[in-house]
Amino acid sequence: QMMGPKGFVYMGRIIMLLFGTAKEGGSTSSPSQGSTCMPKTHVVFLKVHKSASSTVMNILFRFGDTRNLSFALPSNGATQLFYPHYFTAAAVQGFSPKKDPQFHIMCHHMRFFQPEVARVMPNTSFYFSILRNPIHLMESSFAYYKGSSAFAKAKNLEEFLNDTSKFYSASTSDSQYAKNLMTFDFGYNHNGNFSAKNVQLMLRAIEAQFDLLLISEYFDESMVLLKEALCWDLDDVVSFPLNSRDNSSKSHLSKDTIEKIKSWNKSDWELYVHFNRTFWEKIDGHMGRERMQQEVRALQQKREQLAKICLQEGGSVAPMKIADPALAPLQYGKAKILGYNIKPGLDRATRQMCQHLVTPELQYSSLLYRKQFPQKTLTPRNPAHLPNLYNRRAV
Repeated sequence: QMMGPKGFVYMGRIIMLLFGTAKEGGSTSSPSQGSTCMPKTHVVFLKVHKSASSTVMNILFRFGDTRNLSFALPSNGATQLFYPHYFTAAAVQGFSPKKDPQFHIMCHHMRFFQPEVARVMPNTSFYFSILRNPIHLMESSFAYYKGSSAFAKAKNLEEFLNDTSKFYSASTSDSQYAKNLMTFDFGYNHNGNFSAKNVQLMLRAIEAQFDLLLISEYFDESMVLLKEALCWDLDDVVSFPLNSRDNSSKSHLSKDTIEKIKSWNKSDWELYVHFNRTFWEKIDGHMGRERMQQEVRALQQKREQLAKICLQEGGSVAPMKIADPALAPLQYGKAKILGYNIKPGLDRATRQMCQHLVTPELQYSSLLYRKQFPQKTLTPRNPAHLPNLYNRRAV
């Protein structure tokens, strides 16, 4: 039985270290093919770091923007919801404890705490997130968060893993970037006791709270599964990859390093293995592999068509080749984040559609903030000059 949100808050947040609450409302099954279902418009997306989540965020931005839906946006134009602290409803612009939950979409970075989310979002909201293989995630994190406390003095990821006690301190405020990052984002102790019992408690709690867990390594299959669960159209989930790195900044990992990553990120590894299995079980149970392959092909064709219409080079380009500064993604750490150039000569409607597809999250978040809160004024800032990742003011 689910305890009310206020009761959870009163008891204290430490219960999230081991226990979860069954979320209210939301469907755990996908609509069957040919069924008449209503598109879901109340959506909570836990934006896990470095897991193709920026691309998913863009999909949600565009869906809500074109339908004039309301977003649970960070206060004062910040770009994260009180991260790395536990999410609190007070971090949302326009939230009032005197009003019923009134927002449609929540999708900015946060450290998940369901009782506080439930104060902001209706109890019928659809909760989902996306996971990434911890091997790839840590390699990406080392490049992107090279300036973090744990990684700053390590020459490479191998050196860090060979002597973690030398570089890693659990007490630093940014330690999550170097160990069990997904576990942390879901609201659990990334330095905790990962006994089989505790891991099972965590998995059961996440299953109770979330309607769907997607897998970034199977991004197209994930988007098909998402559109089925939300009763959206294929056009709603088509996208271009955002916040992705140039291959030149990616590192090859030895078998020994891979095993050390799995061991060091034990909780994340258990999380990924479990939900990778349930991901394919959902596909088999709800639509089958053959229909999934057909939908994936259709989605890929739509992406290729949009690329021919929108993109000057037909795909992504290196940071120095991005012509429009408004479409330039934030460059951070040692990662080289790719971007896009839009074809010239497009009519206004087509250009706007293309622009929304490739607008980085900081810029798009700022646009939505100005649209939703026109009375608020923000001082524009160059994202390249922003000092850290915590609660940045949008561009």
